Amino acid sequence: MLKRTLQLFCITVDQVVMWFGKGASILVPILAFVVFYGTVARYLFDAPPIWTFDTALFLFGYAAALGGAYAQQKRAHINVDIFYLRVSPKVKAIFDVISYTLAIFFLVVVFYLSVTKFNEAIKFNYHRQSEWAPPMWHFWLMFCIASALFTIQLLRDMIVELYFLFTGSSLLEKELENGN
Repeated sequence: MLKRTLQLFCITVDQVVMWFGKGASILVPILAFVVFYGTVARYLFDAPPIWTFDTALFLFGYAAALGGAYAQQKRAHINVDIFYLRVSPKVKAIFDVISYTLAIFFLVVVFYLSVTKFNEAIKFNYHRQSEWAPPMWHFWLMFCIASALFTIQLLRDMIVELYFLFTGSSLLEKELENGN
């Protein structure tokens, strides 16, 4: 019963993170188009749009922050291979649990600060200090979502590692295929 519940949680997190990660990846070509358009307008037509810099900044922030949990899911973040590759799977799991714990602590702080900044942006009607001056509330909302999503992904990964440490077996069959 507990194993099935943990598996269902992990599978659900995998699906949600994948959906957000693939959604964030769609922002990259849009970002490229905005930068291209702004560059062409500036240098060929001597008419730089006031919105391209801020839009590119927001799109980059969205893609990077919302893609963080997806990168974690795909194990694309950096680790210290010189130590990590030389130890047993149980020691790797211990390393992972320690690093996930530290990352979760950091992300909880980011989430708290993002919620605070989001509330301030709504309350005081914050706008970016630029010629276009777009509102900032959506950016802080995105950071709330991104930090929560990344935290949930790390919790999912921690559950998988703790299950392995306590039982000696993999919680998910897919994890065995990936070598985790």
